Amino acid sequence: MTDILQKLLAPFSGGVTVNGGGAVAVPRTATLETPAMDALARAAVFGDDATRDVARWLLWEIGQVAGVRPGSIHDLYLARGRGECGGFTVPAMNVRGLAYDTGRAMFRAATTLKAGAMLIEIARSEISYTEQRPSEFVSVLLAAALREGFRGPLMVQGDHCQVNAKKYATDPEGEVGAVKALIKEELAAGFYNIDVDTSTLVDLSKTTLDEQQRTNYERAAEITQFIRGLEPDGVTVSVGAEIGEVGGKNSDVHELRAFMDGYNRTLAAMGKDLVGISKISVQTGTSHGGVVLPDGSIADVQIDFQALQDLSREAREAYGLAGAVQHGASTLPESAFGKFPAVETCEIHLATAFQSLLYDHPALPAAFRQRLYDWLRQNAAGERKAGQTDEQFFYTTRKKALGPFKREWWDLPADTRSRLGRALEEQFTFLFQALRVADTQALVARHVVPPVQRRHEPAAATAAAPDDAEAGE
Repeated sequence: MTDILQKLLAPFSGGVTVNGGGAVAVPRTATLETPAMDALARAAVFGDDATRDVARWLLWEIGQVAGVRPGSIHDLYLARGRGECGGFTVPAMNVRGLAYDTGRAMFRAATTLKAGAMLIEIARSEISYTEQRPSEFVSVLLAAALREGFRGPLMVQGDHCQVNAKKYATDPEGEVGAVKALIKEELAAGFYNIDVDTSTLVDLSKTTLDEQQRTNYERAAEITQFIRGLEPDGVTVSVGAEIGEVGGKNSDVHELRAFMDGYNRTLAAMGKDLVGISKISVQTGTSHGGVVLPDGSIADVQIDFQALQDLSREAREAYGLAGAVQHGASTLPESAFGKFPAVETCEIHLATAFQSLLYDHPALPAAFRQRLYDWLRQNAAGERKAGQTDEQFFYTTRKKALGPFKREWWDLPADTRSRLGRALEEQFTFLFQALRVADTQALVARHVVPPVQRRHEPAAATAAAPDDAEAGE
């Protein structure tokens, strides 16, 4: 056992052990819910390369033993497509900033309410500006779940694995290849839910719906095939597709049929019995982050709930999917959230509201917030649009200050983090109740059974430390 491994295990005081063969055991699970886990989470993010690798391996292995394993929502969604369950909407929650504290707040709320039907996600763009690669993201969430005593599948999702339309226009294979490379990294990290977004390639100038959706469904089928070739034994990755880009034209049932018929036809022509998607993302009136008014407030959004209901019904009854997915929902008024389960929306995506809570909460030190905004003035000036007020500029760009200041966010005073954590927990509690995913742990347990996947120790956990080698000479 190396010095690195010994130092990471020491705070658990024998509650977590590793034998000579690299097998991790947890003789005392109570030690997982102590500051020892905080230290392990920090090492997984900010440790040097060797320490980070060992910490991430330990978290994965502890999760396998304790019963917090990455899983896929695929089978639950197909059960919904068969009419075996319903009446709830799965929240897919993007964790951008203060990831460990946000995760802990989420798992506290989930444990109290026995909520199991939930997805935790990060998008391609967010990975970049929050500086959270997939392996780090999964490790932090594992630590947060274990710290709060949560038990059950950890369903992590790659949100908007999106093909950039401008890059695709000049280098289609290169851009699709970049998306595939990201998905490969996500799968290796434990992302067993992937949202393929080729809706950016829809061409509304074409005459027929099939022509409009063709590049979208052909590329979505191609990426689905790629995913199926990489998924681990015992895991069927939940794959989602998208028929309308968020912020664009509202979707309708005819577009859904054009996409699904073309997608299924393309998948079948690949010559293999490939499993397709389990859900379909649509556009019914929202935009990512909302529309910011000059005073910094968010404009009212009118969602077409009738269209959402029709699209969800068609997805289930005609294609066996869980239903329709609504993006860009976090800035809606609280009164809107109960409508999603009422119209059988299978999933909604939530991101900006959690970020706004962190930035706008009175517990955030004013001096720190000012430092972030001063940095944005200098480093994001090129993103400022003509006529934008300061409020609009900061609202639309402040996500870019999460990654460069990641350590400072983690190092906020304990009282500040505690107050932010309580506020986040209240927000998650509201969402879980409004979306009716409270008391879904048993349902999830019936349909989502992640296999045990043990990983080999990294070299830094097994190689003899220099001092050990010298001692043996």
